[in-house]
Amino acid sequence: MIPVFDALDSIEAHSIKIHLIGNGIEARVGGDYLQGAMGELPALGMVRVFVAEADAVRAKKIIQELYNKVEEDDGSWIPPELR
Repeated sequence: MIPVFDALDSIEAHSIKIHLIGNGIEARVGGDYLQGAMGELPALGMVRVFVAEADAVRAKKIIQELYNKVEEDDGSWIPPELR
């Protein structure tokens, strides 16, 4: 397995993993337990999402599409009173 995504934290990594699995790509998270060793300091760059080498190109494309959707979000899902 090879890394396809460097996450900011364990939550982001596992969210990406779940998204990839939902798209038919076996994925694993590595390094999420290393964050606890850092204590109060942010452990950036330690948590990664891994996929099989054969799925790497497709996985990166799916991740990019996911983040493009987030950037294009118009906020219409937010209740008007909270906007």
